[in-house]
Amino acid sequence: MIAKISSGKKTAGLIRYLFDTKKAKDHTDPHLVASWDGFAPDPGRSDDPDATRKLLVADLDLHVKQAQRLDRAPEKHTWHCSIRATATDRILSDEEWADIARRIVAATGIAPAGDPDGCRWVAVRHAPDHIHIAATKVRADLRTARHWNDYLTADRELAAIEKEYGLFQVVRGDRTAAKRPTRAEQEKARRAGQNKTAPERLRATVRTAVAAASNMEEFVHLLSHLDGVLAEVVYFPSGDVRGYKVALADDAGGPIWYSGSKLAPDLSFPKIQERLENTEPQPADQPGRRRPDPWHQATAATERIPHRLAQEHDEASQAHLAAFGEALDALPLLAPQTLRPQLREAATAFERATRSRIHAEHHHARALRGDVRAMLREPAPKDGAALAMFLDAALLVVIAAARWHELRHHDQQVAAAQQTLIHLQAAYEQTAAAPLAALASRRPPRQTVDRHIRVLRQAVPEHAEQITEDPAFDALTAALAGAEAAGHNPERLLKQAADQRTLDDARSPARTLAWRIERLSARPAPSARARAAQAHSTAQVGRAAAQRSTVPGHEAATTPVPQPQQGRRR
Repeated sequence: MIAKISSGKKTAGLIRYLFDTKKAKDHTDPHLVASWDGFAPDPGRSDDPDATRKLLVADLDLHVKQAQRLDRAPEKHTWHCSIRATATDRILSDEEWADIARRIVAATGIAPAGDPDGCRWVAVRHAPDHIHIAATKVRADLRTARHWNDYLTADRELAAIEKEYGLFQVVRGDRTAAKRPTRAEQEKARRAGQNKTAPERLRATVRTAVAAASNMEEFVHLLSHLDGVLAEVVYFPSGDVRGYKVALADDAGGPIWYSGSKLAPDLSFPKIQERLENTEPQPADQPGRRRPDPWHQATAATERIPHRLAQEHDEASQAHLAAFGEALDALPLLAPQTLRPQLREAATAFERATRSRIHAEHHHARALRGDVRAMLREPAPKDGAALAMFLDAALLVVIAAARWHELRHHDQQVAAAQQTLIHLQAAYEQTAAAPLAALASRRPPRQTVDRHIRVLRQAVPEHAEQITEDPAFDALTAALAGAEAAGHNPERLLKQAADQRTLDDARSPARTLAWRIERLSARPAPSARARAAQAHSTAQVGRAAAQRSTVPGHEAATTPVPQPQQGRRR
């Protein structure tokens, strides 16, 4: 159920509209279903509707007239609330609508339950799927009703009503969403041949600038040099930056300026500044030292987010979701032209999932934000493998984000994450096809494959059968063969890849492992001396454990070995 609430100056005009059947053709059989005392005159059930309507208006305005003589009546003294059921809901009876109306006026403070001095009100039904509540805001004691935040209190009550009546439960927000475009903005965009309104286009542009900038100076510079966008920095008298505002250069009728906070709650200048100040700077290149692959770094940081969300630190989790949202905002700048529409839709959808009432402690996501900036400065390899790896990790993040929001009853954010998943999955399938096929074409000989299957059964026995039957198994064996040729230990690499995150929630465990092996094997393999030292250390630990087990009464051998904590399942 959805409520719409407004105020007005004329009770007579509101009542005339509610009982009108001539101009409003969709009004059928208008009548009262409830009123403040149960005895209000009903124009819909009277032989003389006009006279009864005047009598009803006089009764509703009784306390308003009294307050006006004392100069205590509010200018807008009428209160109008329409309540509409969803199209899939059953048809409610008059008695059920009457109960709903009484609960709404009580919840909003118009006529609190058990208060004899509550405001006068009536509930009118002139269609099967909705009612209108018309009230005057002056109480019997001539005080004005206390109805602050009436929309929120009505919405909370409607959520309870939906559950009790078995009706469709509407997805509700927490007032952290960006402002919806007005009808005028939508019509203006349609006339200009645009599928997005000016605020929506500007919001996407500013979010992209935030994702690309490493500090506030760079953010302001990027905004000032974007084609088609006018940007202006606003200063305090002291010369310090107060904020910024942006407009479209090609806006018909002249530019309309929007401050960051008008575009979205998290795009105000102070909030952008807080995020950018918590971006880890990238280390300068050092001669003779190998520079880490920024795409691999960003993918590894992204893959850790589901584990972060599983921990009981909501402020840190909110920060990681915000930083991941910036990564999605940045991807269209790096992806091939054919992928950009899907990635833009994914970023736009996930934007809603990056905000909630939980305050983000952005310092927790410093590394991820820094990795994303480094990734932006390093174009993706042309074969698409790096982008496919990142998208594979991103899919798990979006699924974990949906679950995280669902546990906290963030309905709109859950819906946004689910919508993101559709676009991201499409982009991933399109991206991964070519690099996976190229990898699978390098499948090693059967003897090597059989050896890798034995290693697989030792490293991940619970998933071995599923992985060997996976269509991406050839790609995995090719990745293992390549890692082995580069000097890596396949079994150790498999265990490391599996321990990074559980495979239980992966749609294709073989594909996920293949990407992880590819990323891990890109690191330099341990030298012969390092492998020998590691083997010697492992052997020493084994001998010590064996010796302890032979000591009478020693319990070390029976002490359970702690297992690495697994991530949450999809």
